[in-house]
Amino acid sequence: MVRVISVEHHRAEATALLGTRTPVRLPVAGCAGLILAEDVTADVSLPPFDNSAMDGYAVRAVDVAGASEDSPVELPVAEDIPAGRVDSPPLLPGTAHRIMTGAPMPPGADTVVMVEKTDGGTETVRVFAAVPPGNHLRRTGEDVQRGTTALTRGTLLGPAQVGLAAAVGLDSLVVYTPPRVLVVSTGTELVTAPNPLKHGQIYESNSVMLVAALRALGCEVETVRSVVDDVDEFRAVIEPKLAAADLLITSGGVSAGAYEVVKDALTGAGVEFRKVAMQPGGPQGLGRWNGVPVLTLPGNPVSSLVSFEVFVRPAVLASMGHSIVDRPRVRAKLTEALRSPAGKVQFRRGFYSHVDGEVTGEVGPRGGPGSHLLAAFAQANCLIVLPEEVTEAPQGAEVNVLLL
Repeated sequence: MVRVISVEHHRAEATALLGTRTPVRLPVAGCAGLILAEDVTADVSLPPFDNSAMDGYAVRAVDVAGASEDSPVELPVAEDIPAGRVDSPPLLPGTAHRIMTGAPMPPGADTVVMVEKTDGGTETVRVFAAVPPGNHLRRTGEDVQRGTTALTRGTLLGPAQVGLAAAVGLDSLVVYTPPRVLVVSTGTELVTAPNPLKHGQIYESNSVMLVAALRALGCEVETVRSVVDDVDEFRAVIEPKLAAADLLITSGGVSAGAYEVVKDALTGAGVEFRKVAMQPGGPQGLGRWNGVPVLTLPGNPVSSLVSFEVFVRPAVLASMGHSIVDRPRVRAKLTEALRSPAGKVQFRRGFYSHVDGEVTGEVGPRGGPGSHLLAAFAQANCLIVLPEEVTEAPQGAEVNVLLL
């Protein structure tokens, strides 16, 4: 007898099945979009030295204390200090050093006059404004102190984060990488476009959807499309490819009828098949085949994609070290009444819109509950979630909505 379990139970088992990926070290430039697997300690301070925040002149504040438009102070320019100059010529009292943005402050200087407050001279400079000590100065370590944690484990690495890692002197980071996924669609009735259809055949679309969804997570994906409903052929085609995969995802062949090739091939081989209390997407399976994690999804397109959203996506994200694996969830008022089967969580395709001035938005269904209505999914921007105990939700009722 097929075991019936809750959505939460199956999701937890799918997440546990994938576990957490083994961290690897990658060049910093290739880490954007990944999760950091260990803390990053700064080996240098940022900035690593006191430097100028402006193009201008490094001076002593006391030497320009009386400067004004009407009574400028004139100082000899003793040195030019461009960014990248590595020596530090000291500033003598009563002189100025012309300095560029990012250049190190010379010993003896305590402030910077921006070039706009001067005549821009190169031999001597006339200063038209008094400036306080510390003006336009970037102090050593004011951004990051040497020896402190610059980035913490679990951080999602975006452009700013990889930029910071490079700025503190790292050329590589230890990160969690996406799994390599083998996606298999099954069904003798499936035809790959643009080949012509015969009566009784349909175009294969599940693998296209699943590959797009997986690649959006950064996964490397190999596809085997339209495997016929023959157990021996299924094993012969798929088994040699398992060694190169971290995860096998199948669609189709898991229901209660005849010719359920995935169920027939993998029952007794480490994969358990069960029914999840949900609509659509009830028939599910998970386990390991030759040591490789396997998630088997139903074949109807909507069932397959809903199953991906509910089970596969969060499990894959968790395996990559993400702490936030769920789609954003909001509350919304139904624009029309909905019915749901008793004892099942129903996921209805819907369209959510925010209502100006209201705390909650509105959501209405797109299409019926049928698992074959893919066009309705293409028009949806969310999933309406009706819990197991709800059989009727009247118009105006507040419901949970997963934003896609």
